[in-house]
Amino acid sequence: MKIEKPDNHVQWPTEFGRRFLISVDTEEEFDWDAPFQRSGHTTISVPKLLKFQEFIEKHRIKPIYFVDYSIISDAKAVAFLRTVTEQKTADIGVHLHPWVNPPFDERVNDHNSFAGNLPKELEEKKLVTLRDAIHDKIGVRPTTYRAGRYGIGPHTVELLIKHGFVMDSSIRPRFDYSGQGGPDFLSVGSQPFWWGDDKRLLEVPLTTIYSGILRKQSGLAAPVMNKSPLINALLSRSKMLERIPLTPEGISARETKEAIDVALDDDLQLLVFSFHSPSLSPGYTPYVRTAEDLDGFYDWWREIIGHLEIRNVQPVDMGQLLEAASGV
Repeated sequence: MKIEKPDNHVQWPTEFGRRFLISVDTEEEFDWDAPFQRSGHTTISVPKLLKFQEFIEKHRIKPIYFVDYSIISDAKAVAFLRTVTEQKTADIGVHLHPWVNPPFDERVNDHNSFAGNLPKELEEKKLVTLRDAIHDKIGVRPTTYRAGRYGIGPHTVELLIKHGFVMDSSIRPRFDYSGQGGPDFLSVGSQPFWWGDDKRLLEVPLTTIYSGILRKQSGLAAPVMNKSPLINALLSRSKMLERIPLTPEGISARETKEAIDVALDDDLQLLVFSFHSPSLSPGYTPYVRTAEDLDGFYDWWREIIGHLEIRNVQPVDMGQLLEAASGV
C-alpha cells in the first residue's frame, strides 16, 4: 500500500511555537532476525520503564507509551502504566503486534505481521481487543494508535475513526516497507495532517529529515536509496544526502542535532522522537547490546534534550497536541 502525499496539513496556531514529542513503542523482547512467532517472548525490560520515566520527568517531559498486548498482559507493566496514568506523567496509546495479539485467526508470517494486511474484520477485532484490554487493566481508553512495524493498511483509518481514535502515529516518512509486504511512505513528509476534510483523525508521523547538499532533490533520490543499501551508504558517508530519523537507535547525537537544525530551518514545528522499549535493557535490540551502550543511550538523550533547549523547542503532550491542531 502506497501512502500518497497528503494535502491537508495541520495549521498550527502562532502560540504553538516549536515542539517535540517522545514516543516509546512499548513491547515484548523478541529476536529481530528470526521469523515471527506467537510464543517464546519475554518482557524483561518492563522494570526499566520506571528508570526511563524518572529520567524523562526530570526534564519535565511527558512521553507517550504505545502499548502492545504482551505488555498489557504483564502485571508489572500494568502497575507502572496505571501509576503514570494516575499521576498524569505519561500518555498511553495502542501498539498492535498482530502475531501476539488475539484473536489468532491468521497465519504467522511476514505479510501478516503488518496489521493492515489482515482482513478488515480481523484487524478490527485485534484492535478492539487490545484497546479494551488496556482500558480494563489501567482504567483509560486510549484514543491514539501506532501500528506495529508501521503497518497501516487500506482499512486502518476507517477502523480507527469508527472506534473513537482521534490520533494516529503509524507513518514513518521517507521509508518504504513494500518489499516486505508493508506500506510505502516515500511520498509522505513529517508534517502532521488530517485524514479527510472532517478532521476526525489526526496523523502525527514520526520525524525523518533529509540532510546534505542534495536534500532538495531527496524526492528523486529516496526510492533509489531505499532499494540500494550501497547507494544509501555512499550518499550518507559523503554527506551528500543523509536520511535521519529522530531516534537514539542507530542514529548518533551528531546526526540527530544536524537533523533538528535542518528541520527547524525548514519551519517544521513538531519533532517526533521514538524508540523501542527493549532498548532499555542491554541485549534485546541491535542498538543496545551492552551496559556501555545503555549508558550511551541515556547520554544521547541528555545531549539531544540539551540541544532542544538551546533551540527553544519545548515538549508537548498528546492532549496539548490535539488541542493545538484542532484550534480549540
